[in-house]
Amino acid sequence: MKLENTKAQMRKGILEFCILSILSKEEAYPSEIITKLKDAKLIVVEGTLYPLLTRLKNAELLTYRWEESTSGPPRKYYSITNLGQTFLYELSGTWIELNKAVTKITQTDKK
Repeated sequence: MKLENTKAQMRKGILEFCILSILSKEEAYPSEIITKLKDAKLIVVEGTLYPLLTRLKNAELLTYRWEESTSGPPRKYYSITNLGQTFLYELSGTWIELNKAVTKITQTDKK
């Protein structure tokens, strides 16, 4: 079993939550989302992000708008929908419970 594969799977499992959280603060262009994820040490590439954004949009959790760019083609800016906000709220509760459970199991007693 390879450690890197397990670490990658753990990161992938929380990407939707992190993307929705980023977009709950402000709309963003995909490269901005990637930068924020990388800054948080959640390494992700465009090939991973774009299908995820499409899936979230198709589930009506995200929407987008086009904006003309002076330095190239138009850019697609994503934002969270009201349904996405509700979904994010539910995920936040689940994350808190999961984090507490994992911490309880993995912390060591210092006796």
